Amino acid sequence: MTTLATTIEKIEARTPAHRDRAIDGLRALALLAVPTGHWLLGGFTLDAGGALHNASPLAAFGGFAPVSWVLQMLGIFFLVGGYASVLSYRRRTSTTAAWLRQRVVRLGRPVLGVTAVWAAAMPLLYVLGVPETTLRTGSTLVIQPLWFVGVYTVVTALTPYCVRVAHTMGGWAAAPLLVSVAVVDFLRYGPHADTMPSWLSMVNILPGWLFAYQLGVSWGEGRIGRRGARVLLIGGTLLFAALLVVFHYPASMVGVPGEARTNSHPPSLLVLALAAAQSGAAILLRDRIGRLLSRPALWAPVVVINLCAMTILCWHQTAMLAAAVPASFLGPVAGLTTSPDSLGWIVVRLTWMPLFATLLVLIGWYARRFDAPWQTGTRASKARRAAAGLLAAGFAVFALGLA
Repeated sequence: MTTLATTIEKIEARTPAHRDRAIDGLRALALLAVPTGHWLLGGFTLDAGGALHNASPLAAFGGFAPVSWVLQMLGIFFLVGGYASVLSYRRRTSTTAAWLRQRVVRLGRPVLGVTAVWAAAMPLLYVLGVPETTLRTGSTLVIQPLWFVGVYTVVTALTPYCVRVAHTMGGWAAAPLLVSVAVVDFLRYGPHADTMPSWLSMVNILPGWLFAYQLGVSWGEGRIGRRGARVLLIGGTLLFAALLVVFHYPASMVGVPGEARTNSHPPSLLVLALAAAQSGAAILLRDRIGRLLSRPALWAPVVVINLCAMTILCWHQTAMLAAAVPASFLGPVAGLTTSPDSLGWIVVRLTWMPLFATLLVLIGWYARRFDAPWQTGTRASKARRAAAGLLAAGFAVFALGLA
């Protein structure tokens, strides 16, 4: 029987000596922040018909917003993604197109899996008595984190260009992206905001998330050192404070139901300021993190989390819904289906989070098959892929409110 100690020893023995443990540690930290943030900052209300609606404790507790500063770690994720991508890009043994296709397929399989499963499950859930409103709430939550995969795919495709810009501009390669977001923010929030088209904010999506990725590419190319990291940390912190205090940006890094402005969808300049500060801190702490993770007992969970990255991203909302939807049939259940408008709710929600984590592990045990390469070359495999694609498309239409 394999013991925990034996597993840790095996993971340590199989880790190559050249493995950059700090990068994997930062990625694992950013990954865990996603479900933690969604589980803690996202809640439900129960209507008279027993249906679930999205809600957030941030709507009632504005002072809770700093928690979102800690849990919003997508800047770190894109930073590490850019760093890892440039190393992978250097090691490629085939064409750039083949390298990109391999990475896109690896990202796409789990997304296709979760959306296809939900599309197949929703009719059954409806027959079992789950209200359509609850199904729409659930589908919205499931598809919410998946926007990341599409954006990440696009920025990954830009890796060759990011490398060229890093060689040309060095550590300042990401600066034009920050300026671009600043200009759009000025137009949509400045004195002429009323005359701006509603789609203008969408312009920030690519430069907003490419910013940290470009920092990672420049870091991987050796164009950002400790001095540049200090500039990022100090400059990002000062900009973050100025945007909050002087320019009155919303304090929450995530969307709050009922609020007219949001920082993350699409990203505002505040998101980039936070990403800059986080990136600077990560670069400065890299060596310390690497030394810390040289301990096998700390390194082993980092490896497991990284291996389950897409499973965590794709299925963590399903894990929360697996607890909340059955609870909705029981009526108000503190911390699950009651309105997140009290400090008591926050305390109780914290006690539910181990259950969410357990459900995620159980779901992930079966869902991990979507991460592995699918069988190809047979009519049956082609039919399964076509069916999964149709189901996923149908789920996206439903979740986005197009049907």
